[in-house]
Amino acid sequence: MDRLLFVSADGHSTMPTELWPEYLEKEFHRYLPRLSDENRVFTRAMGVINEPSLIFPTGTDTSPYDVFDAEGHYRSGQWAGAWDLDVRLQEMDREGVAAELVYHGYFKATDLFFNVSNTVYPVDVVDAGVRAHNRWAHDTFGSAADRLLLVSAIGRCLDIDVAIREAAWAADHGFVATYAPGFTPHPDQPPLYDPYWDPLWSFYEESGTTLVVHAGYGFPVGYTYGLVNDAFEHAEANGDSDQALADRLMSQVFNDDKVFSDLRCRRPLWQMMLGGVFDRHPDLRLLMTEVRADWVPALLGRLDALYDANRDDLPALRRPSEYWHSNCMAGLSFMHRSEVEMRDEIGIDTLSFGRDYPHTESTWPNTADYLRALFEGVPEAEVRPILGENLARFLRLDRAALQPVVDRIGFAVDDILGWSPPVSPDLIAHLNMRCGYSKPAEEERRLADLEPMIHEDLIPLTSG
Repeated sequence: MDRLLFVSADGHSTMPTELWPEYLEKEFHRYLPRLSDENRVFTRAMGVINEPSLIFPTGTDTSPYDVFDAEGHYRSGQWAGAWDLDVRLQEMDREGVAAELVYHGYFKATDLFFNVSNTVYPVDVVDAGVRAHNRWAHDTFGSAADRLLLVSAIGRCLDIDVAIREAAWAADHGFVATYAPGFTPHPDQPPLYDPYWDPLWSFYEESGTTLVVHAGYGFPVGYTYGLVNDAFEHAEANGDSDQALADRLMSQVFNDDKVFSDLRCRRPLWQMMLGGVFDRHPDLRLLMTEVRADWVPALLGRLDALYDANRDDLPALRRPSEYWHSNCMAGLSFMHRSEVEMRDEIGIDTLSFGRDYPHTESTWPNTADYLRALFEGVPEAEVRPILGENLARFLRLDRAALQPVVDRIGFAVDDILGWSPPVSPDLIAHLNMRCGYSKPAEEERRLADLEPMIHEDLIPLTSG
C-alpha cells in the first residue's frame, strides 16, 4: 500500500530542570536560582492556560477530555515526549509522522536564559544557555536524527565568530535547522540584510542548515515573561483561583491583541528579500513556522509593488514573490481550512503542515481527525506535497531512507482521503477553539499595520 509521507514542520522539546546543572557550564550556575524563580512563575501560569478543563469549555456537562482525549493519550502523560525519546517516537508512530522538526519551548519548564519566557541576562549567560540546550537536545534525540530533525537554539549573535562556532557544532552533530538571529533581539544587532550576517549565511548555505523564523520571533527579551508575571502576581495578591488566573492570561496576554497579534515575525521576509540576501546567498533557505500563511499573498503583492517602484535603488535582483518560491516555505502549525482554500494563491510547493506536538493547542492527539477534516475534497496529488514531500525536499532529507518508516507507520491514503464517517461536530468545535480550524483568512487586513516597519527598512535599503 502506497502510504503518505508525513513530515511535521513543528514539534517542541524542553530540558527537565534537574538536568540544568549537568548541561550548563559551572561558571554560570550562579544564575540558576534566579532561573528557578522564573521557572516557578512560568510553569504555574502556563500550567493553568494549558489545562483543557479551564480553557476549552464544551457548553455542556461533558468534559473536554471526553471530546478530544477519548483514548487517554493526553491524560496519561504522552506529552512527555518533550524530553523522552521513546514516548516521542511512540506518539509519532501513532500519528503517522515519519519525521518532525524539534524546537525548544514547552510549558513544563522554561528555557535556559535565551527565550522570551526569560528575563534579561548577560550575553555570555544567554550563549551558555544556548550551548546547554543544544547539547541536551543532541544527547536526548540525536540517536533518532533520521526522524527527529533538530533545530538549534540561537543566542544574541553579537560576536559573529561565536555564532559560527556554535552553528558549526550543531551542523556537525546532525542539526538540520536553526532559529534565525533576532528571535530574541538585542538592540545592537543589525538588520538581517546587513553584510554583518554574510559569513553566517554562507555557513548555513555550505552546511545545508535551514533558517527558521518561529512564532514569537522578534519579541523583546523578557516581553512574554513580564506579561505572565504581572498576571501571576495579581493572582497571588488576590488569592485568585486557577480559573481566574487562566481567564486573566487568556484575556490580557494570550489573545489576538497581544502575543498572537505581533507582526515582527514577518519582518525577516522583506529584510532578506528586498535586502538582496537571497541573491548573495542563493542556497539559503528560510522556513516560516507557526506564523500562518493566509497573509503571504497580500504581503508579497505589496512588496512586489515596492520593488517595482524602487528597483534601481534596491540591492535585490528579483521580485519578492520570486524569492518566496525559490528560497522560502511556510510551516503551518496548524493549517486552517481557509489556507487550504488559498493553497494555489500561496503556492502549493511552499506549504507544509506542523502538528506542534506536544503543545496543548496542537493537533495532537487528534492529528488524523484534523487532517481528515482539513483535506476533505483536496486531491491526493496536492495533499502529498503539503503533508510531507515539500518539506522533505526543502530540508534535503534522505527520502529513500525515510521510506521504510513511511511503509511501517504512515497513513494509508484512505485514512485521510477515503470515505469514512465525518469528524464529530463536537470535535470540530473543539478544534476550532484549540487550533483555529475554521478561522477566516487574514488576507490584506493587516497590511496597513505592517507599513511602518516596511518603510523603516526601505529607507536605508534605498539610500545606498
